[in-house]
Amino acid sequence: MNWPSRLLLFALLLTGSGTRTFAQNSSGPGQDNSPETLVRKVADHILQTTTFRFTNTRTGERYESTRGLASSPDVRAESKFNKWQYVNGVLAVGMVQTAAVLKDPKYADYARRNYDFIFSNLDYFKKIYDGGATSVEYRPVLKIGSLDDCGSMAAGLLDVYAFDKKPEYLDYLRRVGDYIINKQVKFPDGTLARNGPRKMTLWADDLYMSVPYIARMAKMTNDNAYFDFAIRQVESFNRYIYDSASGLYFHCFYNDENTNGVAHWGRCNGWIALAQSALLDQLPANHPKREELRKMLLRQIIGFSRYQDTSGMWHQLLDKPDSYLESSATAMFIYTVAHAVNKGWISPHYLSIALNGWEGLARKVTADGELTDICIGTNIEENIRFYYNRPRETNDTHGLGAFLLAGTELILAKEKTSPK
Repeated sequence: MNWPSRLLLFALLLTGSGTRTFAQNSSGPGQDNSPETLVRKVADHILQTTTFRFTNTRTGERYESTRGLASSPDVRAESKFNKWQYVNGVLAVGMVQTAAVLKDPKYADYARRNYDFIFSNLDYFKKIYDGGATSVEYRPVLKIGSLDDCGSMAAGLLDVYAFDKKPEYLDYLRRVGDYIINKQVKFPDGTLARNGPRKMTLWADDLYMSVPYIARMAKMTNDNAYFDFAIRQVESFNRYIYDSASGLYFHCFYNDENTNGVAHWGRCNGWIALAQSALLDQLPANHPKREELRKMLLRQIIGFSRYQDTSGMWHQLLDKPDSYLESSATAMFIYTVAHAVNKGWISPHYLSIALNGWEGLARKVTADGELTDICIGTNIEENIRFYYNRPRETNDTHGLGAFLLAGTELILAKEKTSPK
């Protein structure tokens, strides 16, 4: 089939003239499950439920600002979306992309307002922290102690910094680079690691908690040292936790025993996919490592595609079909495939994986725009039952940014393949 014919085929699939359609779904008669409809529904629900207020967790009092407020470690951000947490970094990236794809600035303004809300109130919490109260809101901004504290939120901040160039943002972004490259725990060979809950353990999650930020900094600063660092991490993580027998990634590697963990956990494989995509996004077209990295991403896509459920979803444990169908990993995989096709990194034939995925994921969106069946935050454990039993919640922040990214990439795919 020639290239114009392929474009027409995928246009038919995306517009509903083929066997798959975004317009209808078996979850309800006449229900519009198109990516644009559901992306707007989920994003608008987030906008409507973010309060941009603080609350005193002891007294219940609420405040619009910390200006003039008496110092209290009980003062916290009221909304989970106003917290400094890595999941909200993914949400910021998703909102900025949503604004660009839907041509609606309110979503990018939401991400801008969120960071402004945090930094505008930071001095209040810094005074409390400097006074000795270490458990305060926004502590991770004040003292970076892990990749979770900084990498993902810094990636989102870099997307916001592109149109809101505040000096305090750049100061923080530079501090994050120094932390990740010079201070974060690493294996002797320089691979990023953690010292908890076991010393010198590699977590798959940490590729996302570092590389998307590092790659963006490389592009912004034209400093190839950032690219070199990011590439080394991708290569090292693939060396330590890629499982050639399954085509999947293990959640972790225990350096003290020179062995992998027990689980091919869904979301950690999603973190790897998002990180590898982010690096390719920023890497110069003529970089000598580019083709090697592209093939690494294609290898992962082929690997996880083998475990896609007939519903279109992926399981909490990718190779365990008796584990539940999980939304965050599914969204991450949809995004990765659609994005790779849109960028021309892989053949358009692979788009069917993302289309099937959306059919399943769309059924997880409630009438008011919440996303169901999202695995909550997850540690590492040596027993597989731990992963089977992780609770799944509705509208947990671990799945929302990824959902926006998945849906907007499918909107772009439709735009690319629609007949002109």
